[in-house]
Amino acid sequence: MQALVGGTVYTVTNGVIENGTVLIDGGKIIEVGEKVAIPAGCTLVDVSGKKVFPGLIDAHTHLGIFEEVYRVEGSDGNETSDPVTPELRAVDAINPGDAAFADALSGGVTTVVIGPGSANVIGGEMVVLKTAGNLVDKMVVKKAGIKAALGENPKRVYGGDKKAPITRMANALLLRRALAETINFIEKKSNERNLKLEALVPVIEGKLPLRIHAHRADDIATAVRIAKEFNIKITIEHCTEGYKVADLLAENNIPVVIGPIITNRAKVELQGVSLQNAAALHAAGVKFAIMTDHPEVPIHYLSLSAALTLRAGLPEEEMLKAITINAAEILGLEDRLGSIEANKDADLIVTNYPLYDIRCQVEQLYIQGERVNW
Repeated sequence: MQALVGGTVYTVTNGVIENGTVLIDGGKIIEVGEKVAIPAGCTLVDVSGKKVFPGLIDAHTHLGIFEEVYRVEGSDGNETSDPVTPELRAVDAINPGDAAFADALSGGVTTVVIGPGSANVIGGEMVVLKTAGNLVDKMVVKKAGIKAALGENPKRVYGGDKKAPITRMANALLLRRALAETINFIEKKSNERNLKLEALVPVIEGKLPLRIHAHRADDIATAVRIAKEFNIKITIEHCTEGYKVADLLAENNIPVVIGPIITNRAKVELQGVSLQNAAALHAAGVKFAIMTDHPEVPIHYLSLSAALTLRAGLPEEEMLKAITINAAEILGLEDRLGSIEANKDADLIVTNYPLYDIRCQVEQLYIQGERVNW
């Protein structure tokens, strides 16, 4: 058992505690507060003058799949042989030895979502991982959903070969067709295995979301249209022009993961990029998290990405939620992650300055109560 004592504790869900104590045992937070009885024999960690935050969550990355340094050898995010590949699993391509895992730790990121790229209309299964470890199977927390993509990317990858999808219409058609075939597969109750359709069964049954890459407002609207047509859960990934359709997203209770924040207009569908996106979504009542889309933005800049939204009017409390509890709720992990509360995983970071301060450095990091170095 150990106790972090004397720091300013940002619980996220229950305010800020000055001169607080966080009691940890068995990988879990036992108690947090200003006056916590510390049991005999407990190891004390003095964090006086420091800030204590829950471990950060990056809800959309390609960590360990698009590896740094190894550009071709470590590029395993897009299987461009078939535009519909829900049966692929990101977990089979992740290299925990990717140097970016150490970067994640240095930036206070203790949990990540890793998924295939956006070359395919349906790219495969995304997964939630803790960022410390050398064996992916022991780092896995849960499945995160099935990656899908609308808009420019699938068109560009396959259209040049005169193969569907060439148009946005075909993007939507291929997605609809795969969902319809899965419904037929379920209804037939066949004993014959079909890995492609089996992967989509949890989406049709509402057990996993379809996580749809969509930048432009029209693509976001298409994603919402298909979700309603098939009565499935979705999240919008990137959601660059979300501010244009914020009311649509709010009305349909669709969460989004926005970003990368630190980006230019690198392709046509990013022409509407705006730093005001986060504040507009918040004002409309849309649940959102912030991503780096690593390696598009290096993962250790997650907190910096979030901090930039303050410039455009997002309240500081909401900025912090976007990389902690909101991300946890979108992933269905709010009972374990995203805030400093009793019974949650003891994923904690200790910093010298608040997360929005450019001078902020992570000085200590704990994952499930274990001190982790990088």
